[in-house]
Amino acid sequence: MAETAPSLKQTLAGRSLYLVGMMGSGKSSTGRPLAERLGYGFVDADAVIEQAAGCTIPEIFESDGEAGFRAIETQVLSAISQRHSLVVATGGGVVTQLENWGLLHHGIVIWLDVAQEQLLERLRADDTARPLLQQPDPAAAVETLLSERRALYAEADLTVVIQEETPEQVADGIMQLLPTLLKDPTKSRRD
Repeated sequence: MAETAPSLKQTLAGRSLYLVGMMGSGKSSTGRPLAERLGYGFVDADAVIEQAAGCTIPEIFESDGEAGFRAIETQVLSAISQRHSLVVATGGGVVTQLENWGLLHHGIVIWLDVAQEQLLERLRADDTARPLLQQPDPAAAVETLLSERRALYAEADLTVVIQEETPEQVADGIMQLLPTLLKDPTKSRRD
């Protein structure tokens, strides 16, 4: 039987949840209802990066390149990881920097795994400026990024394969799957 949200929150003991996955996988749209169900705060790391930099992510890429953006992303992730009881929607490339994994593992890492064709549909329908897709063939760019990152995403503590589920349904699924990762120390003492 699935744990109720209050007992799940107690079992989590303040550990934050970090949602990873490709751009368009639904990290922000899933993170908000997931945080609400847990009684956690929600943080969109990209929004924090823009706030910290005082400009948009495309502007950061334009002025400092991807390396400059990744440096700011790591600084922001480091600050976020000092807090607890958060659901964090990370940027799609956060997993490409080895030092970020040490920060991510302060909490539980959840990969939102969406098929490439579905990602392309979502990205075409979204008007968000995505610097890594500003190429003549965005579909090829998505394919390349996904092939480069898939093994990194697979290092997550939990993988959630998404088909046609709504963000709310994905959040509910995560709520059902989380107890399989967590062991309540009080139960093991009684065994």
